[in-house]
Amino acid sequence: MPARAYWQGQIRLALVSIPVELYPATKSGATIQFKQIHEPSGKPIHYEKVVNDIGPVDTDEIVKGYQVAKGDYVLLDQEEIDAVKLESKKTLELTRFVDASEINVLYYERPYFVVPADDLAEEAFIVLREALKRTGKVGLGQLALRGREYIVSLRPCGRGLILETLRYADEVNKAQAYFSDIGDAKPDAELLDLAEALIEKKSGPFDPKQFHDHYVEALYRLIDRKRKAKGKKIIEDEDDAPARSGSNVADLMAALKQSMEGGEIRSRSRKAPPKTTRKTPAKKTTTRKAPARKHG
Repeated sequence: MPARAYWQGQIRLALVSIPVELYPATKSGATIQFKQIHEPSGKPIHYEKVVNDIGPVDTDEIVKGYQVAKGDYVLLDQEEIDAVKLESKKTLELTRFVDASEINVLYYERPYFVVPADDLAEEAFIVLREALKRTGKVGLGQLALRGREYIVSLRPCGRGLILETLRYADEVNKAQAYFSDIGDAKPDAELLDLAEALIEKKSGPFDPKQFHDHYVEALYRLIDRKRKAKGKKIIEDEDDAPARSGSNVADLMAALKQSMEGGEIRSRSRKAPPKTTRKTPAKKTTTRKAPARKHG
């Protein structure tokens, strides 16, 4: 367990208070860190804090200010901001419980592991965890973390609990603004059957280890090639990139059928799998087989 908790406080349920600690449940992935460079000299560019008509200033001369009118600021130092009294800075009060399915995925932001702060808190912690499991509910409350107050959810996770910060309603865009122009047309039955079969073909358990960051790997390769080329400009060949364009039903049908090739697929749709005109691949020969059946 990390030496220092991200947050320490208590979860309160009615008259019951449970001392807990929060630890980040995620970490940043591998990224490429670029610096801005002055090309003629090859030296890195630095940034200074400057004031108009004064020039560079020291960090200890900087305070935070809120503009109340043009050129008029209310100045606050960090000690004054930290002293703001807010109960949710030290206490997460669970004020409502909902089904997990009621929370739209758009509202979830960042997860944290929650553990009891000491042995004395463990009994109440376990009672809360098991009660959430048995009811299938998610606890909701508000918690102040690092300069702002969040809506948070609390749910069981193995032997512990997971706390997730949530976005406020005004931080989530309304889907209708983006989806309203999408038509209400019913999909072609055969296309839908093929799409369902393709989904079945590619279905399986979630394993995040199967995915990795191709972009970071490509950047490392580019950096290596650039270093070996001694500064020569390198542009990736895009000839092999898949074309992206609108497609009609015939194109979509062909693409779905091609995606299904390579293995026997059993559709679990309610209807029987649609008959297609695709022929069984012929054996290698110099002549072409006649169609299996010919009427007329």
